[in-house]
Amino acid sequence: MSLPPFHFDGAHAVLTGAASGIGEQIAYQLAERGTNLVLIDRDQVRLETVAGQIRDAHSTLQVHAEVVDLAEPAAVDTLIERILAVSPRVDLLINNAGVALAGGSFADLTAEEFDWVQAINFRAPVALCRGLLPALRRSPGGHIVNVSSLFGLIGPAGQSAYSASKFALRGFSEVLRQELAPQGIGVTSVHPGGIRTRIAESARVPASVPAEKAAAGKAAFAKLLSYPADKAAEKILHGVHRRRGRVLIGFSAIAPDLIARLLPVHYAAVLRPLLSPASRKAAARQQQDLSRHTDAAR
Repeated sequence: MSLPPFHFDGAHAVLTGAASGIGEQIAYQLAERGTNLVLIDRDQVRLETVAGQIRDAHSTLQVHAEVVDLAEPAAVDTLIERILAVSPRVDLLINNAGVALAGGSFADLTAEEFDWVQAINFRAPVALCRGLLPALRRSPGGHIVNVSSLFGLIGPAGQSAYSASKFALRGFSEVLRQELAPQGIGVTSVHPGGIRTRIAESARVPASVPAEKAAAGKAAFAKLLSYPADKAAEKILHGVHRRRGRVLIGFSAIAPDLIARLLPVHYAAVLRPLLSPASRKAAARQQQDLSRHTDAAR
């Protein structure tokens, strides 16, 4: 079912993970498009800074900030009540918040560590979709965005908890897309590659992983994060406007997706060199060059 374009001006959006990275840039760009905002994050200082900058630049918009830890189910339930109290109208829900673990195979992770990732990356988005769906249904032409990952397309070793959560979010989004389209609600699943965010810096270190190994893993991971967050936010919002069912961001997401489709069982051997820091850096330069040429041609 084809849905009409989503219009941001005057809309009311709920955005998680709004204090930094892609979420921060989405918040700024939604405000530039005239969208009223409920911004959510666990980092109070950063969140208040983002909300304050938007209020200063866009005094006519409604901008509300909620500090909450999405790992706590009771806190999510209370959050939904507070959202609806300040913004009974919800046109756009963007589940962007996400966490990662800094290394460790499945056997190295405790049940608590594994479940912590699932709680934030999967169960919180599901709860927010469930709690805000009645409001979205009351708003003609609503839309939901669930930010999955490159690791919701492929499952590399050492990413059992993260990939499990992001594959689950992808599957959930695909089902929602089919169920909600007849009601005029669009659903976009987003799969970023190496986006320049704080996810490597803020990744939790499993108790069984030595500090030196974790630090080295974080440093290597950070080198792969080269695609600008503002460009990623722009692509996501373009996908929302066009009602895209899926948005892949960067060569580092597009190429692995294609290879995994062609070699669903044996893609790991092909992707290993492609996902090395050197290859990702070269790909990032190519993507940035392409973006500059595209911008110049507009």
